[in-house]
Amino acid sequence: MSRTAETIAKQLLKCFKRGNKCLVFGNGGSAQQANHFAAELVHEGLPCVSLNSDISVVTATANDFSYSEIFSRQLLALGKRGDVAIGFSTSGKSANVILGLATAKNMGLEIVDFPRRGPTPRCQEFQLRQLHKIWEFIREQSGK
Repeated sequence: MSRTAETIAKQLLKCFKRGNKCLVFGNGGSAQQANHFAAELVHEGLPCVSLNSDISVVTATANDFSYSEIFSRQLLALGKRGDVAIGFSTSGKSANVILGLATAKNMGLEIVDFPRRGPTPRCQEFQLRQLHKIWEFIREQSGK
């Protein structure tokens, strides 16, 4: 397991042990990575919410405010100190992911700007491998 995956997995285990949750988000393929990861954790009985999954909230926020606020507004409503916010982006330049992570940090959430490597398809493959490593580590350590 990569050091990055183990570090993130340990951070999440600490989060869950203190009664907090994980909030994940991204755009396009990264949104699907966030949804996939949330599903894996919830399947194991661990609290994780994908901020991409409620299309009504996403589109209403984009329409009534701006697309750049679709994650930050949800974090303000759902996040609490001690939660972990994970932003997925293949470019690292997505305004809504950047704003979401900044909002989370200002609220006292722990943040993970998920690692990126290579062009978009390779980055998504790398991120998916890392997510599965994190999930496997959490599963082994938590006895789930």
